[in-house]
Amino acid sequence: MGDTTNRRPLKSRDTGWAAAVLRLLLKTGLSADAVSILGVVISAAGAAALVYAHAHPWLFLVGALCIQLRLLANMMDGLVAVEGGRGGPLGPLFNEAPDRIEDTLFLVAFGIAAGWPGLGWFAAVLAVCAAYVRLLGGTLGFPQDFSGPMAKPHRMAALTIGCVLAFAEALISGGRWAALIVVWAVVLGTLATIARRLSRQGRLLKERAR
Repeated sequence: MGDTTNRRPLKSRDTGWAAAVLRLLLKTGLSADAVSILGVVISAAGAAALVYAHAHPWLFLVGALCIQLRLLANMMDGLVAVEGGRGGPLGPLFNEAPDRIEDTLFLVAFGIAAGWPGLGWFAAVLAVCAAYVRLLGGTLGFPQDFSGPMAKPHRMAALTIGCVLAFAEALISGGRWAALIVVWAVVLGTLATIARRLSRQGRLLKERAR
């Protein structure tokens, strides 16, 4: 059925609406891996919208919708795999690799929307580093650390809010300050997340050595 020992803790996973979406997906015959791939397709569409959003502000709202649909796909692939019993042998790969692609697409595109593509790339690199540190803890024999302050759900929440604010700002003044502030918040928050996770791992290693 799948390994649940290192699942990201999500309250939404146990909601009635999530169960309803799961039942719908199971009726389609989609596998968990197919849902993961769908998340990448949605992310690519959302990133494309953000790249052109400054010229067409309504695309910020399309980007926000795609971010939330991406998160839905990320949750549902696990539900289809574990609760639905449709996990395949490549499940561990499809559980991680698409996430890194999706994070990169959205963060780079949002940096472009903010007028600072280099900063978007930096945020994407930091997001990959945060995931690496989380997985490193697993290789060291510790439970994977999904803590923030800027873990994946927090990053995507920040971008969603940023899309709405950027849409409003584009209509009012045509500026890009809201998007830029959000990218910086993601960068600084992800740096703090990496430092926090490494600090916890260091503490756990010291405790194990005693």
